[in-house]
Amino acid sequence: MSIAFLLTGWRGWVLTGLIALDALSVALALSAGSGNALDLTRLPLGDGKLSAAPQRGYVYRCPQPISNLGAFKQGPWIRSDGTFDFTAKAVVDGSVTHTSVLNQTLETAALSLTGNGLPNHPTGTYPIATTDDAYQYDRNPNRIRAQNLEYRLPASPVAAAQPSCLPNGAIGVMLSGAVLYNALDAGGRDALAHETQDACQGHPDPRGAYHYHSLSDCAGDGGSGPSKLLGYALDGFGIYGPRDETGQMLTNADLDACHGRTSEVEWRGRLLKTYHYVATLEYPYTLGCFTGTPVTRR
Repeated sequence: MSIAFLLTGWRGWVLTGLIALDALSVALALSAGSGNALDLTRLPLGDGKLSAAPQRGYVYRCPQPISNLGAFKQGPWIRSDGTFDFTAKAVVDGSVTHTSVLNQTLETAALSLTGNGLPNHPTGTYPIATTDDAYQYDRNPNRIRAQNLEYRLPASPVAAAQPSCLPNGAIGVMLSGAVLYNALDAGGRDALAHETQDACQGHPDPRGAYHYHSLSDCAGDGGSGPSKLLGYALDGFGIYGPRDETGQMLTNADLDACHGRTSEVEWRGRLLKTYHYVATLEYPYTLGCFTGTPVTRR
C-alpha cells in the first residue's frame, strides 16, 4: 500500500522582528503547568558540549574539521556566565514566501520522503542585507535555493547496537519541508546562540539549503497537551515537540544521550508506545546522536 501527501507553501505571515515576543509566548505555553519552566533570557550555552561518545546534554559529533564560517562577532545577548538571552538576539529581517513541496510515501518497509527543501512558512531575506542589524554579527552570504531531497527511511525503525555520531548537514527532515541540522555551527559552537537566524530560527547553508538547528517557532506545536510529530530523523524515528503524553514539559533529565525517550505518542494515526526524539529549547535542542542507523540520500 502506498500513501502520498503533498504539502505546499502558504502566504500571509509577516515575521520580521517577532522573535522576542513569539518565542517567549511559545516557551511559556510549552512550560505551562510544568515545574521546569525555561527562562529564555538565560538559556544555558552549549559551547564546548561536544563528545566522542553518547552523552546526555551533548552532541556526539562525527570527526570533522572546524571552520570559521558563521557568525564572525559574538552578540551582546551571550553572557559571560555561560547563558544567552534568546529574546535579545538579532533576527534576520524579511518575510519571503516559498513554494514548499514534501511528499511522503509509506510502504511496507520504508517511508519515502522527497521534496524541494523549501519551508512552508516565510523566511528572512538572504543574503543578509547590510542594512539589517543582524549584519553586525553574522553576514550570511548564502541565498535560499530549492534542493533535491530524496530519503528512504525505515518504516519501522529499530535501535542500532550502538548509537552513532551526528554529521554536519542534514540529520532529519521536518514536516515544514525544511531539513534539520545538529545544534552546532561550522565552528563547533552552539548555533542557536551564536548565529543569527530569521524569526523561524532558520537560515541557508552555502548550498542554499534552508535548515534549523533547533526547535522552530514556525514548525513546532506550541500549545498544550501531548506534543505532535514534527519530523523524522534520518534513522526513521520521529521527532516530537517538548511535551510528554500528559502535556508536561520535558528536559534533558527526562531524555537519553540521543535526546530521546520511549513513551506513548501518536504514530501514523494511532497511539503507540515507541522510541522517539524530543525537540526542546534546551541544548542540544533536537538530537544528540542517532539511536538507529541513519540513511543517506538515495
